[in-house]
Amino acid sequence: MIKIAQLSCGTEYSGVQAEIERAAETVGAKMVYPDVDMQKIDKAVEEFGFNPNSPQLKLMIARAIELANKNYDADAIFIATCFRCAEGALVRTELRKFVQEHVRLPVVTYSFTERTKAAQLLTRMEALVTIVERKELLARERQVGLTAGLDSGSSTTKAVIMRDNVIIGKYWLPTGDVYSSAETALTNALAEAGVKYEQLEGIGTTGYGRYTLGKKFNAKLVQEELTVNSKGAVWLAGKQKGEATIIDIGGMDNKAITVRDGIPDNFTMGGICAGASGRFLEMTAKRLKVEITELGALADQGDHGKVKMNSYCSVFGIQDLVTSLAAGNTLADVASAACHSVAEQIYEQQLQEIEVRRPIIQVGGTSLISGMVTAMEHTLGQRPIVPRDSQYIGAVGAALLASGLLG
Repeated sequence: MIKIAQLSCGTEYSGVQAEIERAAETVGAKMVYPDVDMQKIDKAVEEFGFNPNSPQLKLMIARAIELANKNYDADAIFIATCFRCAEGALVRTELRKFVQEHVRLPVVTYSFTERTKAAQLLTRMEALVTIVERKELLARERQVGLTAGLDSGSSTTKAVIMRDNVIIGKYWLPTGDVYSSAETALTNALAEAGVKYEQLEGIGTTGYGRYTLGKKFNAKLVQEELTVNSKGAVWLAGKQKGEATIIDIGGMDNKAITVRDGIPDNFTMGGICAGASGRFLEMTAKRLKVEITELGALADQGDHGKVKMNSYCSVFGIQDLVTSLAAGNTLADVASAACHSVAEQIYEQQLQEIEVRRPIIQVGGTSLISGMVTAMEHTLGQRPIVPRDSQYIGAVGAALLASGLLG
């Protein structure tokens, strides 16, 4: 059984400990807690260089020291603190940096509330288990045979057909009914590829509808989107060797993933609200009466500095947008401000939880919005790589990984 070392504060008091353990058990893992002698805690805190007020945070630091010194055996690390605690957020961030300097284990950080449920944690736990159990599969650099990838996302459904490391067919459409959307995408991708369904040697599914589609299509691979998307991103960008950071701004949530030689080792997903998501950009485009495909070019013509817009909430963000338009700001300036608001929130919410490594690869449907890429460039000081077919990362990753399970 995969052992996930938990470094946390407040999970018992908030009532989420049982949810964490339930999520781990669902994916075949077990939460473990490094043993620490009471007399070692003060020494560990002194070594770490920060003395928090909370006894649980001190214990959290001591447990991290035990892992760093390799006095406790674990396969992955889960670091969690309450989102209301500023001291906890500081310790969480610094501990993540500390353990990654000392151990080569996959790490995920999480800011929980008392309403956190196992379902919200499931993708993160599944990703940790995948990285541990399927390192060799994730490290594969080439796709072989004839395989399909299906990505059933919150906003769009994508299908890709690959043969011997080349994309030969692809199709996407807005997600409606999960079954019919997938069938339409796959049928059209197969038609473009010039092959029949019966010729496929394997199918991989990912995204929100992965389990439903996995059963329907008897998929060889049914995998969460964190590992699948990272695989598709580095393959499309030609960055399967060395380090990179992947930023995926999705329809409902965001993902920031660091990889080393194609294998994820730190990731975070979600956010405080949808103000930092593709959905907010869709709402912005609708309010500005432009197509989402036109929003990026419009934003590139504007000056975000003329408009104040940086709300975590999508509703309040649109309120800022309406107020700015009423004050006489141009559509271009407001579009630019909306893109920069999302970029700044990605930086504040996700990129503080990982070690940003160069190059930066920006993927997903929002990477096709040029103004969004420009906003990330202004925020990070380097223009991200946007590979060709960047919106197909999930489907590409699923087809790649499914090929590794053939035979």
